[in-house]
Amino acid sequence: MAVTTPENARSEENGSPVAPPAPAFVDFDVYLVLIVAALLAIGLLMVYSTTFDWSFLEYGTPVRIFLNQVRSLAVGLVALVVAWRIDYRILRDRRVALAIMVVTILALGGLLVINNNRVLGAERSFFQGSIQPGEAAKLAVIIYFAAWLASRQGQLQRVGYGLIPFSILVGLVGGLIVLQPDLSTAFIIVLTAWTMFFVAGANIVQILLAGTGAGFVAWILSTQFDYARQRLIQHVAAMQDLTQASWHVQQAIIAFTAPGSRGSGTFSPNWFGVGLGQSRQKFGFLPAAHTDSIFAIIGEELGLFGCLVVITLFVLFVWRTFKIAGNAQDTFGSLLAVGIGSWIAYEALLNVSVMTAVIPFTGVPLPFISYGGSSLVTVLTSVGLLMSISRRRPLKQPGTRLINYDMVTGPVSRRFARIGRRSGTDY
Repeated sequence: MAVTTPENARSEENGSPVAPPAPAFVDFDVYLVLIVAALLAIGLLMVYSTTFDWSFLEYGTPVRIFLNQVRSLAVGLVALVVAWRIDYRILRDRRVALAIMVVTILALGGLLVINNNRVLGAERSFFQGSIQPGEAAKLAVIIYFAAWLASRQGQLQRVGYGLIPFSILVGLVGGLIVLQPDLSTAFIIVLTAWTMFFVAGANIVQILLAGTGAGFVAWILSTQFDYARQRLIQHVAAMQDLTQASWHVQQAIIAFTAPGSRGSGTFSPNWFGVGLGQSRQKFGFLPAAHTDSIFAIIGEELGLFGCLVVITLFVLFVWRTFKIAGNAQDTFGSLLAVGIGSWIAYEALLNVSVMTAVIPFTGVPLPFISYGGSSLVTVLTSVGLLMSISRRRPLKQPGTRLINYDMVTGPVSRRFARIGRRSGTDY
């Protein structure tokens, strides 16, 4: 009896290759999961390190806030498994993608109407901070634009089918988030959508026009909001004299420096940190040490080495997402993976750049690591979708009627040719 292998497997009807069934529980990108597991482990360690004192003073136990993060992690892992086990292609259905976008817009609009949970002058969440629609909007926009762009292959070169509707859609979502106000989230969403627009096949003229328009709007907004204008002024001053930076930025820089340099005016490298749990900046000096500023605490406790480990893990994560995008078997899957990878890359880069005073200060979480249920659940759901895209699925069987999911052809395949795009497979 002959043994059927992937190399000699053929269908009886026409001799075309038939993919062998994937082994249970290993039909995903293992490297991606290992990278995410490492980031989550670092995140849990740092959340506990930055909250045990606050938790003890507030609740009488050092683990209360940490357990909240563990609970969010459990919910996120459930969402990850669900997203992994479903066929991601159902999200491409026009009705599903549109429903996701409509719910997102209604939630963002609802924040502006209800207006009963303002924190530091911003209205960004429901139920006392439990649910932040802005976080979910990042993934919702990626799903919708992946479906929308995939359906317009070959038409994006036409301004009426590409740039104009793209600008209106991005402007609508971005505008609702700006009104909260939350400029950093709006910026990440716009930049992610812009990247997907490029990968989907928009020509260079449209890309430049979209980028120029977004840059102009960003400049106008940064000068219209008082807090944004003040941060921009402080950043310009800090470029000449770091002691002129805002209190938040100064305390972040101190966290990155060697022990004993507080207030000395000198900044020397802190190679291996003061030790896990030994930070001083988290005790009232550095605001939001467990959320937006957690990378600075990593620098203080784990030093330059710890920072490089975290940055390397994010680089590897983005690399795996683009490998998944290059190996996806349809346009929608490729664009969805590109969107998720770009979102995580931009958000991590923005957080690190703010903490190291490279760009003006803005609040943005560090994905997988910062404290926050909405952010953690959303990014883990996106990981589940990446795992679903990377699943090995059987090739299309003769005589089987399937939904007509188009192939990755044209601009998308050409722009992924350099990262190992395999050719000519269909569902």
